[in-house]
Amino acid sequence: MSRVQKALVAGVVVVALAVLGGLSVRNAGARGATVRLEDVGKRDLVAVVTANGNIRARRMVDISADVMGRIVQLDVDEGDEVSTGDVLLRIDPTQPRAALSRARAQLSQARSGAAQQNASFLQAQREAQRMESLWQRDSTLVSRRQVEDAVTAHEVARSLLESANFGVEQSLAAVAEAEDNLAKTTIRAPMSGKVTRLNVEAGEMAVVGTMNNPGSLLLTISDLSVVEAVMEVDETDVPEISLGDSAVVELDAFPDLRFSGRVTEIGNSAIRPPSENTGGQAQTIDFEVVVTLDDPPVELRPDLSATAEIVTERRNGVLAVPIIAVTVRDREGARPDATEDGTTVIEDPVEGVFVVVAGKAEFRPVEIGIAGQDYFEVLSGIDLGETIIAGPYQAVRTLAAGDPVRTEATQAPRDSSP
Repeated sequence: MSRVQKALVAGVVVVALAVLGGLSVRNAGARGATVRLEDVGKRDLVAVVTANGNIRARRMVDISADVMGRIVQLDVDEGDEVSTGDVLLRIDPTQPRAALSRARAQLSQARSGAAQQNASFLQAQREAQRMESLWQRDSTLVSRRQVEDAVTAHEVARSLLESANFGVEQSLAAVAEAEDNLAKTTIRAPMSGKVTRLNVEAGEMAVVGTMNNPGSLLLTISDLSVVEAVMEVDETDVPEISLGDSAVVELDAFPDLRFSGRVTEIGNSAIRPPSENTGGQAQTIDFEVVVTLDDPPVELRPDLSATAEIVTERRNGVLAVPIIAVTVRDREGARPDATEDGTTVIEDPVEGVFVVVAGKAEFRPVEIGIAGQDYFEVLSGIDLGETIIAGPYQAVRTLAAGDPVRTEATQAPRDSSP
């Protein structure tokens, strides 16, 4: 076969394939997109907000040292149950005990000085009274100046006695402070609960915190009789949640168990405010929502990962359509216009569903209520028993009013002959 003949044959094949392809596309368009139909019925819907977080005890106390020193005795281990007043650990009392002895010695010295000043005051008082008496009896026996000097000495002695008494009070306060510091070397449980965190061992130094430098955290006691799940909820979901909403909490540590609870706290400010964002990227805004578990088991521990489904609304026996069936079009149901960057633009968009009328899709605007797991509540726009296009997603997304459609049930059977 010559080169010219080969070229002619190739051209004929290309033209034939193009014609067949065009006919196939035209026939497919005439038949319409394959869709799935569903009758509008009544269902029980539950709207939930899902969030992640962690477990914590409602009452939790972090214990730090009030005095600096080396830990010489540790009486608890992590996981131990303690009662109010139980000894947890002891810090070396050598320095606080020496400070108490020094304060008591200073108190004794102050009291001795006050006793001396009291004696001097009494002596000056008697001397002033004697001078006054002599002056009144015979002014020639003493001079006016001697009387005035005696009265002045009396007043000075009174002031010195008051100063000495204040010194005694100051020493008493120093003794009380030293006794308190000595008592703080023995750290006791401030409440009953479980030791959920132990950060120190015997022999380590307990460091006291300052304004800009927090002290060492010794241990944590948690009251696990009331357990909470602290969830991070997106800002778009927070308005849907109310105090008292029921919730179901699942824990990664207990995959086969589900715990019931109720919302007891809703944060009024973001967990991480936008003002704290130092990077250039926009951060998500989450709020803290606390779910208190109804009957927490004793096996629960703080910081366990949790997922909560918070029930925000319930609707029983309401008209419902599949979520996948709801789409957005203009009121005439026209196909969205595509822009140069591939996105679509819809003027005056409304939510609605497609129904089938005489083999063609007809757009029906609807008013949507709450969203369940798979269905939307329909408030208006469609009636019970009407048949809507319920999928597949790609077909619903690309449909326009007037497009021909067909269902699997109406497709022509395939030829099964050999």
